[in-house]
Parts: sequence; structure tokens; C-alpha cells
Amino acid sequence: MIRLYLLFILSGILAITYSDKKDLQLPPLEIGFASPGKRVAIVPPEYEGTGVHHMLYLPNDWEPNWKENRRSWPVIIEYTGNRFSTSGSTGEVEGAALGYGLSDGKFIWAVLPFVAEDHKHNEVTWWGDEQATVEYAKRNVPRICKEYGGDSTHVFLCGFSRGAIAVNYIGLFDDDIARLWCGFIAHDHYDGVREWRGTAWGSPLADYRDSAIQRLKRLKGRPVLICQNGVTQNVNDYLADYKNLAKFTFIDVPIKEIFPQIPNALIVHPHTDRWMFVDSKERRQVWKWMENVQKRKN
Repeated sequence: MIRLYLLFILSGILAITYSDKKDLQLPPLEIGFASPGKRVAIVPPEYEGTGVHHMLYLPNDWEPNWKENRRSWPVIIEYTGNRFSTSGSTGEVEGAALGYGLSDGKFIWAVLPFVAEDHKHNEVTWWGDEQATVEYAKRNVPRICKEYGGDSTHVFLCGFSRGAIAVNYIGLFDDDIARLWCGFIAHDHYDGVREWRGTAWGSPLADYRDSAIQRLKRLKGRPVLICQNGVTQNVNDYLADYKNLAKFTFIDVPIKEIFPQIPNALIVHPHTDRWMFVDSKERRQVWKWMENVQKRKN
């Protein structure tokens, strides 16, 4: 009887966690040390004295004595979009929001930078120094897990726009960085789908796709969620011959149905990472996907 009662209570908790229709609000930026419910800038030791930094958020139930209490939290790492004033994207780590929405604020969430060529500031357009950007993730993702109780077996990688491409372009850059992730989420764009003229890495399309396919091979069967404003068919078509490389899930996100009036208090353009902040069928699908990935044994 007691066991059945506990199961009933647990099922109720899960229902609240994954069916809550509340709107989310991005935690305000704070100055100081990382603490529960705060979003702060972190400059790692190797970049002390520069403007290179990442954003870190700890969930409300985080506690500094997590090690003694044998607690841990899933982690979501994010790369954000290019500076694009039309959509309200600043290109800065402070402007990111997708990871908070994906995790409902319940994960440790960090927004990593694209390290500029001069290694003095964060790059707001494309990759900066690719190798330095990759090394930043290799060093700081394990550090976040070690210092704040992140579960290294449940580290998700997500991105919006430029960041959506970075999920593969940076996140699968080599075998070492590729091993960090348990699942991948890309919203609006995907590595290898289209040519990026004016860049050395994304043009011509044939060469770009050759390198993108090599990155796809590093997925090694892990779950990938691809969301697009409108339809995912173009990405689906591109991946037609590579579906055996990962467990792909596609979600078409009807931004103009979720937000009948644009601009509004939350977004100024349909190309946005804020759609996860309001209730929709698609948001509930995403949260269910996140839940299912966490149940996987890595």
C-alpha cells in the first residue's frame, strides 16, 4: 500500500514537471559568484584579464554541498546565434535563451563562447578561432561538471541559428569534443544543409557537405532533435542517406501560431530562440524528448 502511494505521488510530480503550462522568464543577469537561480558571467583562469567568458546558470535546487549529499544535475550547453538585429539576436552569450527553455530551468545551463581570433573577446559572428572555441568546450564542460555537480553522462548540446550549426560544426569537430554529449538539439539551421557564401568553411557547398558528413559520423547513434521554424523537410531530405548515424527526431515549430502577433513583449521576429518560453504542443514534445534521453543509459 505504501509503495503504491509513493508511486502515485511520484507520477504526480512527473506530471507537474512535464505538463506545466506556465510561461518561463529568463533569469536576470547577476554580478558575482554562481548561486542557485542566478545567471552569471564566468571567466575561466586561462582567459583571466580578457573579455572571453561564458554564462552559467545553476537551478533553484542547486546546493553547494552537493558532493556530500551525492547530488548531481543534468547539464545543457548552448551556442547562440550570430549578431542579427532584425531578429533581436545580439550574438552574445548573455543574449541566449534556448537552453533555459529546453531544460525548464532545471538543469545546470552554460552558454559557451566562440573565442575571437585575438583571444581577447567573444566573437559575435561565426566561429572566431575554431580551434580555441573547441578547446574552450573541452576544458570547461568537464570543469563545470566537476565544480558544480553536473552529471557528465547527461550533458546535452543545443544551439539556435549559428548555434544550431555549431551543434555539429563545433560539437562534433573532433572525437574528443564529440564524446562530451548525450544528446543534440538544433533550432533553425543545421550543419551541411545549405551553402554559407562569403565564408571559407561553408562554401562551396560540395566541399562544405563533405566535411559536414564527416562530423555526422561522430554522432554514433546518439539522439538528435532538429527543430525548425516552419518545416524540417529540407533538413530531413539532406539527412536521408545518413539516418543510420543517429536517432533523429524532427519537430516543425509553427512560430506564427505560437505567437499570433509579432512583434510582442517576448520576440520581435519569427527567427527566435524564445519559443520554448510559452506553452505549445511542440514545447511539450521537446520536454518529453528531453525526459526520454535522460532515461537512456550511456
